[in-house]
Amino acid sequence: MTHVRLGIRENLGQFVLLIVINGFVGAMVGMERTILPLIAEEDFHLAAKTAVLSFIVVFGITKALTNYLAGRLSDAFGRKHVLVGGWIVAMPVPFLLMWAPGWSWVLFANALLGISQGLTWSTTVIMKIDLAGPKNRGLAMGLNEFAGYFAVAGSALATGFIASHYGLRPEPFYLGVVFVILGFFLSAWVVRETRYHVAAESKLHGAQFTENMPTQRDIFWRTTWFDKNLSSISQAGLVNNLNDGMAWGLFPLFFAAAQMRIDQIGTLAAIYPATWGIAQIFTGAWSDRVGRKWLIVLGMWVQAIGIAIVILAHQFAGFAMGAVLLGLGTAMVYPTLLAAIGDVAHPSWRASSVGVYRLWRDLGYAIGALLAGLMSDAFGLSTAMWVIAVMTFISGTLVAVRMNETLPQKAR
Repeated sequence: MTHVRLGIRENLGQFVLLIVINGFVGAMVGMERTILPLIAEEDFHLAAKTAVLSFIVVFGITKALTNYLAGRLSDAFGRKHVLVGGWIVAMPVPFLLMWAPGWSWVLFANALLGISQGLTWSTTVIMKIDLAGPKNRGLAMGLNEFAGYFAVAGSALATGFIASHYGLRPEPFYLGVVFVILGFFLSAWVVRETRYHVAAESKLHGAQFTENMPTQRDIFWRTTWFDKNLSSISQAGLVNNLNDGMAWGLFPLFFAAAQMRIDQIGTLAAIYPATWGIAQIFTGAWSDRVGRKWLIVLGMWVQAIGIAIVILAHQFAGFAMGAVLLGLGTAMVYPTLLAAIGDVAHPSWRASSVGVYRLWRDLGYAIGALLAGLMSDAFGLSTAMWVIAVMTFISGTLVAVRMNETLPQKAR
């Protein structure tokens, strides 16, 4: 405990290790983004878009609930144990996706994937916040989310390429076996516990952070509704993943309807998270300088514009431009929301608050997929996408009206 120091540079080895591990976490999701909607239609002959997108609903609900538990478990039992447990849950997923004889098996695989993602991704976020301390929190979140979503893009591109040459199953999911093995062994044998850094940060701030420890009920409602900053962050996170759930489920079908080849669909599916991932390196650090609020607002508005461009486009170039804008807008929002929670929440209950935020954020996957599926079946793909674009713009406007700046020097 006496040797604990806060900061990215001071904990560089462990910080880089956690970035690598979160890359494998993201890659597990990326292997589904290009091909699973196509598998639903071609292998399992699902015609209704609501049925096709049901795997995202299952994933979103299980991930959201597990996010909430991950924060509480991390506070209670330590970060490392939760991280390792998440990888154990992920082990059957690639095998289930390879050999699933029916769609219910795919849904079960996505339930396991959601639980795994909730445990692993949440814990890498919490551990990086622990290590970085207050000075470079935005940069830490930018690097974390860069690793995860750049890996999503790379995995989506790779599985699309493999599927175009060898078929939709089982070859693309061989990658998942590699991701699980590497993620588990690094987490179990190389990662170190970071709870000691929380105690060091609390002691560092002293009286500034002196308060009674709230109950889990208090933390839930404070993050969800009563604290106008935390609740603004939670609703923006929910809507952000609502449009991501729509993009995950509908974009491959929308591009296929526009006569894009499977390798082109894979490239387009990769452009959005690749842009998102790379740009977060800069936007996370940028939020440490310019503040959180207006990056969140502008990011939500740029996302809405990106979705609109995809809808209006008819060729690969237009789709790619919309995907780039959607990725840039998401990059402005994603690490900034996490950094803002770090600004507001006390270190002693920060992990639990992050868990509540990620509960609402990842429920956005389920809500977005369900809403997009129902709207698509009733009114068509374009109408469903327009509804999501409008909701995203409104979410940014709510942040502009309700949220205060949370970065301490900018708030002053």
